[in-house]
Amino acid sequence: MNLFEPLAQRGLNLRNRLVVSPMCQYSAVDGMPNEWHTVHLGSRAVGGAAVVIAEATAVSAQGRISPQDTGLWNQAQQDAWQPIARFIKAEGAIAGVQLAHAGRKASTLRPWEGHGPVPAGQGDWLTVAPSALPFDAGWNVPHALDEAGIQAVIADFRAAAQRALAAGFELIELHAAHGYLLHQFLSPLSNRREDAYGGSFENRSRLVREVIAAVREVWPAELPLWLRISATDWADAGGWDIEQSVQLAAQVKQLGVDLIDVSSGGLLPHVTIPLKPGYQVPFAARIRREAGIATGAVGLITTAQHAADIVANGEADVVLIARESLRDPYFPRRAAQLLDAKIEVPIQYRRAW
Repeated sequence: MNLFEPLAQRGLNLRNRLVVSPMCQYSAVDGMPNEWHTVHLGSRAVGGAAVVIAEATAVSAQGRISPQDTGLWNQAQQDAWQPIARFIKAEGAIAGVQLAHAGRKASTLRPWEGHGPVPAGQGDWLTVAPSALPFDAGWNVPHALDEAGIQAVIADFRAAAQRALAAGFELIELHAAHGYLLHQFLSPLSNRREDAYGGSFENRSRLVREVIAAVREVWPAELPLWLRISATDWADAGGWDIEQSVQLAAQVKQLGVDLIDVSSGGLLPHVTIPLKPGYQVPFAARIRREAGIATGAVGLITTAQHAADIVANGEADVVLIARESLRDPYFPRRAAQLLDAKIEVPIQYRRAW
């Protein structure tokens, strides 16, 4: 495989293997994307990425990470996303959106305003989780979802997928990583339930499977559905791990998931993560090999050659560029030049090539 070789995903054709990872901008008002999101996402489509995935977009107001998160829980938000998706597609990229619910990590301050929960009475809201366990000391104790609450979450994901389609998105990524609600159900460290949604692997993964099924009911068969997971909690013992991740990947493949975006961590504070370039790539490689599903590699991948090697070695099918994409919106174009690969250039820019 080659980094600039197209990749078929159902009825779509990715023009290369570089994907802009969903990255929160904490810049929305009432869940509405605005000019910032238009320029941020649009410039990365101009930059040559195959897929541009909009940030973690909440399926309900309660599911926002921060008060400034984008959403897809109402018509106004759907309408605001339309010109953004349209521009991304006009520049030859696939417009994607990550649908998310933050669970017990909701109602938090955006990074440049502090850390931890929004102070009481300053725009905070009730958080929910599989069990009434706070993320960390000083965090809000979440409300444990009952059966009706779980069904409401599933319905919210389903409705948000319908709105994503109406807004013009062609790819959905479901967020089941980084300690947010779906991940909270997966991990026995945050899920202490004793009903059909807790205990065994089958029960803890039930909500993820039911959300996937609900989204696939309304998401066209010709459009891809991706799933982001944390391959491990990086816990000393008892957490979600790579073995369970492989098992989950094999199951969701049968439910209509086309690619596993493999990240890690986020469920627990104060864990030690062995950070180094490509530290999560072995997880993507193992899931690809053992579950027989396409994977995406992400995490401290900052050079063209590293990205090319990951794809060439069969460790992942796509490489998701996150912070390096913030530093350089034109990373794919620079990578193509460095690797002597051909890449389509907008007609407005061709005199520079």
